Amino acid sequence: QVQLVESGGGLVQAGGSLRLSCAASGRTVSNLSMGWFRQAPGKEREFVAAIRAGGGSTSYAGSVKGRFTISRDNAKNTVLVQMNSLKPEDTAVYYCAARLFLYKSDAARSSYEYWGQGTQVTVSS
Repeated sequence: QVQLVESGGGLVQAGGSLRLSCAASGRTVSNLSMGWFRQAPGKEREFVAAIRAGGGSTSYAGSVKGRFTISRDNAKNTVLVQMNSLKPEDTAVYYCAARLFLYKSDAARSSYEYWGQGTQVTVSS
């Protein structure tokens, strides 16, 4: 079993930056494909970014590409997402997710087995 705990959310002005962390237990993050999703009020949960097990190849939603960067810190067994140039439309609860199989889609919610509780990110104008 894998447990995931997100942290680092908060309130930031438009144009600012935040870094979210996802601490994993039960399995090393280098052996998991990890993703970040977000859900705004009244909207469906949507894909943000992913990093694959092993070599750590990454993928991003078009809305965040060039602004967000996903990475691993193997020593701390965490996955990070650095979020720069934040916009009000980035406001959402951000969720960390994990999966065991490389052949599944990075962006599909149904690909992931394990989920954290979420952390709130609010970007003001």
